[in-house]
Amino acid sequence: MKTIKKHKSSNLYILAIESSCDDTSCAILENKKVLSNVAATQLIHNKYGGVVPELASRDHEKNITKVVNEALQLAQVPLCNINLLAVTQGPGLMGSLLVGCSFAKSLSIALNIPIVTINHMRAHVMAHLIESDAQKTPPFPFLCLTVSGGHTQIIKVNSPYNFELLGQTIDDAVGEAFDKGAKILGLPYPGGPEIDRLAKNGNTKKYKFSISNLNNLDFSFSGIKTSLLYFIQKQQAIDCNFITNNLNDLCASFQENLLEQLLLKIEQVVKTQNIKHVAIAGGVSANSRLRILLSDFGKKNNVEVYLPKFEYCTDNAAMIGICAYFDALTQNYANLNFAPKARFELF
Repeated sequence: MKTIKKHKSSNLYILAIESSCDDTSCAILENKKVLSNVAATQLIHNKYGGVVPELASRDHEKNITKVVNEALQLAQVPLCNINLLAVTQGPGLMGSLLVGCSFAKSLSIALNIPIVTINHMRAHVMAHLIESDAQKTPPFPFLCLTVSGGHTQIIKVNSPYNFELLGQTIDDAVGEAFDKGAKILGLPYPGGPEIDRLAKNGNTKKYKFSISNLNNLDFSFSGIKTSLLYFIQKQQAIDCNFITNNLNDLCASFQENLLEQLLLKIEQVVKTQNIKHVAIAGGVSANSRLRILLSDFGKKNNVEVYLPKFEYCTDNAAMIGICAYFDALTQNYANLNFAPKARFELF
């Protein structure tokens, strides 16, 4: 097994790669500090209303070398100084993951340095441990609401190596509900940011859509999409311009109902776990209304709330790098025969 090559400063210089979906990202870290975090976002999928896996993997192949070179240049760290590699192993699109994993393996062989493979969802949570003046670091244990297009989970984070699942969605993720709701309303992909933007000028209480409040800490978002669809169909039978005339209010009300379920569960888990530190992670953590509601909840309930920097909400390599830092402390290196995992359970 390869070992870390220490420099005079004894610092760990990490090159991290993230390519799980449609963002090609590379970050350079010095221990827990991010020196650069570069991402190339693929716009080709917008006209298809969602990510096309084959096109995503092709764009990763085009972008990855450029993104890695740019990250090294911005960090002002020569490639020969890198002494640890990190890459997303899963979950994600198999073709996209293959590009990142193959590139990282090649670098590991060429530089003769170890590699760490990272679970993408663990990385979203661990982004809160990045050393930054602009971001507070929560103490252990803390609660993390992980919200993305593929996951909705409440996690108790006991340490960088010990996560405890308290609740999760039993059907659709909240990010998926946002995107499918946006599609019903005729909004372009990605729909979540569009709903967030339009909702700022709408009435959050004008329309009510059914939410599934399960007895435990799990979530369900399939019903609210059906509720929106049937409501729109009924109203359009009366007024064919109903969506156009009420779009801002529809977005605001739909978004509020989705976020209401998240806040209900957070309130429950804070009471049951008696933990006063709550973080959010994942793509939906960039939602402006969620940030406001969670911050207000924290003030009213004497709970410290941790909001990630926007660049750490969406898929990025910095969060992969911070996981690698902690895994290197325990020498949890990968063998080069590892394979990407489209499904990679955290628990």
